Amino acid sequence: MLLHSILLVFTFTGASALKICSFNIRSFGEAKAAKPEIMDVIVKIISRCDVMLIMEIKDSHSRALPRLMTQLNSQFNSKKEEYGFTISDRLGRKTYKEQYAFIYRHKLVSVNALYQYPDQQRGDEDVFSREPFVVWFKSPKTAIQEFTIIPLHTTPENSVREIDELYDVYMDVKQRWKSKNFIFLGDFNAACGYVPKKHWKNIRIRRDQSFEWLISDQSDTSVRESTHCAYDRIVIHGEAISKAIHRESVEIFNFQAAYGLTEEQGLAVSDHFPVAVELKPARGFLTWLKSSISKTK
Repeated sequence: MLLHSILLVFTFTGASALKICSFNIRSFGEAKAAKPEIMDVIVKIISRCDVMLIMEIKDSHSRALPRLMTQLNSQFNSKKEEYGFTISDRLGRKTYKEQYAFIYRHKLVSVNALYQYPDQQRGDEDVFSREPFVVWFKSPKTAIQEFTIIPLHTTPENSVREIDELYDVYMDVKQRWKSKNFIFLGDFNAACGYVPKKHWKNIRIRRDQSFEWLISDQSDTSVRESTHCAYDRIVIHGEAISKAIHRESVEIFNFQAAYGLTEEQGLAVSDHFPVAVELKPARGFLTWLKSSISKTK
């Protein structure tokens, strides 16, 4: 009876699905990290996710993210429940620098490999303002067991070229690793004049139909009530991951509405809503549960 109840919970709550999120926190540094009301909201948002990409970390002293991790993990009684993180170099041209970071649940995923894309293709050098920090995750509790995330925060005026260049990053990753499941996500600035309709045909990961765009051009990932733009995107590539995605789980999380914030309070957190998608659980666990239930009958 107990196992039957567990299976029902497992099936109907989707508790074992792996939730992958992306969030441009907007100028996340020491000043924002020092504001409890903002940090509380950020921690709530991250706690909804199993893997979270954070963008626009602006912190030359490297204090903001450790502070966030301390607050995030303070809610757990066991280290097994805690989140870990990996963070990129400080990226950008001249004095303007940002970092990418991945925050992830230790018990669900681990880092198999990572590298900073060099962005030094001959004749096409330095396309990215913030070149992707590529991470290959192991996920034994999901249907695909592994996946690679290629993140991107574009410079708005160069969005078309940078999004197109993701195809070259994909080809570079394929030469380095044996990963077959790819997730591209981040703040692509892929809307509202930055990517005019006539330019979509020039973007290879859009033109090639083997790359699936999970957030539509008509979506709104902007916190500002005066703006309706699909800046933030999730794109997948690979036959197995296409089958492993919960299509109905694709989400633009309106934290402003969820937490009862005014527009001003929401914008103090970020001008972007997080986006998310879930991977289905490994079949083996469901098979084991069903087998165990049948043996108890």
